[in-house]
Amino acid sequence: MAGIFKAYDIRGIYPTDLNPEIAEKIGRAYVAFTGAKKVVVARDMRPHSVNLFSALAKGLTEQGADVIDIGLASTPMSYHANGKLKADGSIMITASHNPGEWNGFKLCKADAVPISGATGIADIENIVKNQSWGEPERQGSISTYDIAGEYANFLRSHVKFTRRFKVVVDYANAMGLYEIAGIKDLFDIVPLYDTLDGTFPNHHANPLETDTLDAIRAKVVEVGADFGAAFDGDADRCGFIDNNGDIIPMDLFTALIAQDILADGKATILYDLRSSWAVKECIEENGGVAVMSRVGHAFIKNQMRELNAVFAGELSGHYYFKENFTAESQGLAMIKLANLIESSGKKVSELVAPLRRYAFSGEINSKVADTKKVFEKIREKYADGKIVELDGISVDYPEWHFNVRASNTEPVIRLICEAKCQKLMEEKRDELLALIRG
Repeated sequence: MAGIFKAYDIRGIYPTDLNPEIAEKIGRAYVAFTGAKKVVVARDMRPHSVNLFSALAKGLTEQGADVIDIGLASTPMSYHANGKLKADGSIMITASHNPGEWNGFKLCKADAVPISGATGIADIENIVKNQSWGEPERQGSISTYDIAGEYANFLRSHVKFTRRFKVVVDYANAMGLYEIAGIKDLFDIVPLYDTLDGTFPNHHANPLETDTLDAIRAKVVEVGADFGAAFDGDADRCGFIDNNGDIIPMDLFTALIAQDILADGKATILYDLRSSWAVKECIEENGGVAVMSRVGHAFIKNQMRELNAVFAGELSGHYYFKENFTAESQGLAMIKLANLIESSGKKVSELVAPLRRYAFSGEINSKVADTKKVFEKIREKYADGKIVELDGISVDYPEWHFNVRASNTEPVIRLICEAKCQKLMEEKRDELLALIRG
């Protein structure tokens, strides 16, 4: 059980780290912590997700909660069911992009509010360890519910385009098949890896690993597609490919979606602090209010609620929509991109080109022995810049900027650096890496 309680979810290798016995205890602990009486439970296609569902549901019901089983579903569908059915919470059984031997749980309260390490996962871990869930007042029940039709109607309500765009979709043998099942007929879909297989026989279900995108990039060019969409394992992230087969940087994709959203009127939009300057500029150029957010879905969703923001995008490929209970919806991201293509009369590559304004390093990881010491060095060396410590250290200069932050999921420091020209970006990137790595 050691180590499965993470910053944003519960995750480990089945059955050594996470197994039915532990799952049952987590079910009991979840109810004890949240007080939930009605819990939506969904699962992905991993072979052991069924066993984990049975055990988790046993723990939930024995602790007094009623379980609404929505079966196989994408994570965005589980969030939708949580809000739509006015549940007290939801649990998605998945290990996202991790290999097939992994599994886990994504936990929410009512209205799809996430439970993170700081807002409950640590508490649930303590309850599990101590088995301190107490005696329930009642025995819960299990019922089933099909959310697919309602989720499809929700997605289709945002369609503005009238022609069928040709889209290559890399399902990665995973839950993207469910995420867009209800809107497939609106597009001319060219599928890749469109059979469910929780062993991921073709490639890791992680669009952040650019080599996983080789097949979709080639296919987009081969068939002359308007764009490509590559889902991760539970379909709460997606990587997009333009009509030339080029990867659309995920921060610039946020700027694209913002344009379709802002066509409907002024709104507040959040952008990940690792984003290019171009994202903030694009939001403001289109009449929006751009607000920088820290990294991590729990923080972003909370900030969206506080500011009544309609949309947020993260460099990791998460796109959050107020309409889906302030949670991810990659099907909606697809629709909004199609809306923008039609309304602009431009190809995706033509829409992205004006956003490639600066030289961007991408995110670079470094293992360090002493994070605190590195941060002190950075504060000292770059004290003459505009320093913001929202998440790690962000420093702005007129010609360039950077962010360094400690990962929430790995023992590394992550760096992004951007400048007005390639030469300056490379110079500052190398300067920072030398300081970070000692």
